[in-house]
Amino acid sequence: MSEFEGVINKAISLVQQARSVVALTGAGISTPSGIPDFRSPHSGVWQNVDPMEVASMYAFKRDPRPFYQWLRPLAQTLLTAQPNAAHVALAQMEQAGRLTCVITQNIDLLHHKAGSKSVYEIHGHIREATCMACRHAVSGDAMMPHFVETGEVPLCPACGGVLKPNVILFGELLPLDVLRQAQIAIEACDLMIVAGSSLEVSPVNDLPWQAKRNGARLIIVNLSATHLDPLADAVIHADVVDILPQLAAAVRL
Repeated sequence: MSEFEGVINKAISLVQQARSVVALTGAGISTPSGIPDFRSPHSGVWQNVDPMEVASMYAFKRDPRPFYQWLRPLAQTLLTAQPNAAHVALAQMEQAGRLTCVITQNIDLLHHKAGSKSVYEIHGHIREATCMACRHAVSGDAMMPHFVETGEVPLCPACGGVLKPNVILFGELLPLDVLRQAQIAIEACDLMIVAGSSLEVSPVNDLPWQAKRNGARLIIVNLSATHLDPLADAVIHADVVDILPQLAAAVRL
């Protein structure tokens, strides 16, 4: 047995022994679905742009057009993207009664599309948009296709104010209720699986620490190394679409 196979077998054993599993997912779980991550050289969505100029709340309030110009090609991808085997594997683990929830940094809704029910979207989502003037909420299904087609800044049907997708921009607080629900799940879990996250963004990168402090085991599945690899009980540097289905198969009903 190779060292790689040994680590996978250890991860499978950890999943089989666990009573309450929480998954923390980042951009790397959605890149196989064609959604670019944020920081990869030459392909990340921050390539050739200053995120503070296009995706901060200050910049959006000053002029929403740069944000929407930057968002348009990404939005087109988000509208057509489909879940991959890694998303499906987590949904299957939940259906098997082993996975408590998914905590995700992603805004793409792919966990829901894959069938996951308990998903905490700590960086927001594109399911809705909110008017900056009157706080009227608009469905993303109603707003996004027209925006992608025209490129026009979406306006509120109630008052004509600028609509902002319910994603968290730089300078915004994370949704505290969602973050608290995620922390409650972490406090109760005995295993956390980090899947496709570089763990570079705060405060998300503190969540595995919280799990370990509470006595949980930790599996990290990511193509590249993370600063928390030495803390993990099993580290697998491989594609999540290859590994997560193996973990799900070990507990599937």
